[in-house]
Amino acid sequence: MFSYGRVAAATLVAALSIVPLSRAHAEEADAESLVNALNAVFGAHKGLRAAHPHGFCVKGNFVPSAEAATLTKAQHFNSKTPVGVIARFSMAGGNPEASDAQKDNARGFAIHFDLGHDNTTDLVMISAPVFNARDPDQFLKLLKTVATHDTAKIGEFFKDNPNTTRQVQYLKAHHVPASFGTVDYWGVHAFTATNADGKKQVFKYKAVPVAGDVGLSDEDAKKKDPDFYRPELKERLAKGPVQFKLTAILGEPGDPTDDPTALWPEDKRKTLTLGTISITGFEDNATCDAGIFDPTTVIDGIEGPANDKIFPMRSQAYAVSFSRRAAP
Repeated sequence: MFSYGRVAAATLVAALSIVPLSRAHAEEADAESLVNALNAVFGAHKGLRAAHPHGFCVKGNFVPSAEAATLTKAQHFNSKTPVGVIARFSMAGGNPEASDAQKDNARGFAIHFDLGHDNTTDLVMISAPVFNARDPDQFLKLLKTVATHDTAKIGEFFKDNPNTTRQVQYLKAHHVPASFGTVDYWGVHAFTATNADGKKQVFKYKAVPVAGDVGLSDEDAKKKDPDFYRPELKERLAKGPVQFKLTAILGEPGDPTDDPTALWPEDKRKTLTLGTISITGFEDNATCDAGIFDPTTVIDGIEGPANDKIFPMRSQAYAVSFSRRAAP
């Protein structure tokens, strides 16, 4: 059984205190209000996550590249032996019955890296390079507006907040992924890496499937069973590990680090290969459900963004969701 570890446990306890980020957030977008707003849109499903409830747990390992150490001194990027991972593939949103063929819904890939001695660090990625809100207040307004089911109000909100449409525009412009193992995943937040020499570099994570970016036509997607990803992955794993090259997109001066809806010009940025993630089999869902995948659980050599207000709120909202689904 995989252990979430002392670091993750301490983070969860701290997050459960839900310290407001500001007076405005205390009145509006705190963690409780965001989880309530998600439930208002998708319904409250006892024992399940408020977000990404449709998914399953897998296991595998991570092998760092030789060049990863030039970017960061973080333990898992300098390991001489494979690092164990527990991961979860999922569909975004809050609908536990979400169809795997839904085109405008992001796929999720969340990972625990087992650092030994009951310590972990987490990485949370989605199949789009941007999030759908720049800060908790905007996310709360988005959810509350969608919950009205008022077409005019929703249209007006998107007109006034065009940055909230970037994620769905990206997803609609691309094919439906044929597999959880054949789609690119991004970390939408900017991190800062520090190497052994003290050199710092801002970057974003991206996981690129070794099998390639393979999709389905809209017509073929409609013919699929709503829950086709799990049996598809079972067949794929029978032939060998499902692998991803974990890369760092290297930021340059002027690249925004406080707005996860802002798109970096990836085609104009250098990248560095951090290593290979290999998914080798399924894991009991209870293993993934025993805690949270917390993107703020970082270790020496990696720092989260200081001014990105969505980043710390995710940990707090996940903790609220966890406390509710874990309640008797």
